[in-house]
Amino acid sequence: MPVPAPPPAQSRLSSAAARPGPPTHGRGAVTGTGAGGGSLFGPPSVPFPAPAVVPAPAVVPAPVGEPVGGPAVDAAPQGAAAARTPRPALERILRGPSGLGTAGLYMTRHEEPAALTEPAAPVAPAAGRPVPGLYHHPVAEPDPVRVEEVGRRIKAWAVDEVELFPPDWEDQFDGFSLGRYMVACHPDAPTVEHLMIATRLMAAENALDDVYCEDHGGSPVGLGGRLLLAHTALDPLHTTTEYQPDWAASLRSDAPRRAYRSAMQYFTQEASPSQADRYRHDMARLHLGYLAEAAWAETDHVPEVWEYLAMRQFNNFRPCPTITDTVGGYELPADVHALPAMQRVIALAGNATTIVNDLYSYTKELAGPGRHLNLPVVIAEREDCSVRDAYLKAVEVHNDLMHAFEAEAADLAATCPAPNVLRFLRGVAVWVDGNHDWHRTNTYRYSLPDFW
Repeated sequence: MPVPAPPPAQSRLSSAAARPGPPTHGRGAVTGTGAGGGSLFGPPSVPFPAPAVVPAPAVVPAPVGEPVGGPAVDAAPQGAAAARTPRPALERILRGPSGLGTAGLYMTRHEEPAALTEPAAPVAPAAGRPVPGLYHHPVAEPDPVRVEEVGRRIKAWAVDEVELFPPDWEDQFDGFSLGRYMVACHPDAPTVEHLMIATRLMAAENALDDVYCEDHGGSPVGLGGRLLLAHTALDPLHTTTEYQPDWAASLRSDAPRRAYRSAMQYFTQEASPSQADRYRHDMARLHLGYLAEAAWAETDHVPEVWEYLAMRQFNNFRPCPTITDTVGGYELPADVHALPAMQRVIALAGNATTIVNDLYSYTKELAGPGRHLNLPVVIAEREDCSVRDAYLKAVEVHNDLMHAFEAEAADLAATCPAPNVLRFLRGVAVWVDGNHDWHRTNTYRYSLPDFW
């Protein structure tokens, strides 16, 4: 069966391989929104009242592949402006790898059932508007056939294999739209089963966020112990024969551990040992971020802005884009992944995508009881400004992070133009774009504040 051509390029960095071939909580609770854009089982968004003074300006979408932004982009510092200036490195990423030996980068195996390869009818773009002024890249509509199939499979896994949620949470699970999310973030996945690797991990991460940290029984009290035991579902316990059965039984004791264990088993069937170890490391980072936020909640501490951003570098989406090579059916070598320049690119991508979550989930979080820490809230308190000005400054912070990400990725592509490096950089950039698109279109969960 011929291998389908890859989807159109998405962002300035999204074409490196384009050649054919957790809701709110009250004071004393803790939020961990690192890997899933907020709570998986939380209620839908609670919109603010309709604008009473100034309607939001019309946002004219840019052509797919072009950045979109408003005044906040124009206000970016000189370094960010340089990232928007066409450069040879950026052009190299846009062209993608070519030449002898690079065809294998794209001709990955394709094992879709025949029913999944039928051309889908055109679909209208999903509803939802972007945050005005937010620097982002529009994406093509995710393949609706794959979206439906991934949605069907992930729900079957959640219900039948791991008993992830009780029946009364079903609408919230459906509203999370995992199928659309993962298909948008991994358009180069060679098969639906490759997409399911990421989808199961995403569902498991968010189930733990909900049940341990947020609205479905979550609390900062005792969180460290719960996280440690759940982490052993990813990084197995090596103990004595006497105690091994007790540990093994514990992995089936609650939904997060059942989901972690099952999702990791599927992942390691496809991932190399170094890819699996990379994921474990990134999940340890995520859990450390959860613990920092929990500690602040227990002491009623509002961090400085830089402290909050440090926490968000750990409590963020990083585990998701760093498996883009496994989902794509190839491997970025461990020594290349560990390069400081690559680590900086990955960190900037994770930081930018996590601020996207802060911005889109802002009204939903404010609708809950108590104080929820997100970047606009922290800026407003620590820099003594209005909530509107704090939100707009958070948009600028996101834009600066995005420009830095694109500039650093372009530099790395120029200095290390190996095909697998370029494809990995493209995969991370595609994930950044897909993550934004999911937040923009998930109107079940999110609505924007009336600041424009």
